[in-house]
Amino acid sequence: MRRVPFDVEAYAQRVQSSSCFICEIVADPGNDGWHALVAETEDNIAFLSKYPTLVGHVLVAPKRHHEHVVGDFSEDAYLRLMALVYQVARAVEATLEVERTYLLSLGSQQGNSHVHWHISPLPPGVPYREQQFHALMAENGVLEWTQEQAGALARQLRAAILEQTTRAAVDTGFRT
Repeated sequence: MRRVPFDVEAYAQRVQSSSCFICEIVADPGNDGWHALVAETEDNIAFLSKYPTLVGHVLVAPKRHHEHVVGDFSEDAYLRLMALVYQVARAVEATLEVERTYLLSLGSQQGNSHVHWHISPLPPGVPYREQQFHALMAENGVLEWTQEQAGALARQLRAAILEQTTRAAVDTGFRT
């Protein structure tokens, strides 16, 4: 997919002056057609990024509005969130060709304060100088894609998660 310019200033102004987009997604998952739901547990949710810089860019967040990446969680709640990050990252790697999977938590008290983790799969063949932070920066453009493409990828990721869950249940002797 090709990258298209992204207006970072308009984005910053929007997230600093509007309600929490993650809380909106939790209230009505998949409603906007872009943040397609990938996985959900009792406490956490995973959905595709509306502005991906890499194909398969997924965000994982607690459903409750927490703002501190470790301080707002009990150890058990944090580990449950990380278990979903792991499960979704494994599904991304099973669905797409990936040279490296980047995992990071971004956000700020000034905008996008709701804790969330980014899963960003780097495809093979990206020149070294275009990897790492360069690959993640919207300032270098975001992918041009459609809601239909987002929905199709979300379905593939959900199927990969279901397959992993089924395989794990079989491996441990449980049935799903």
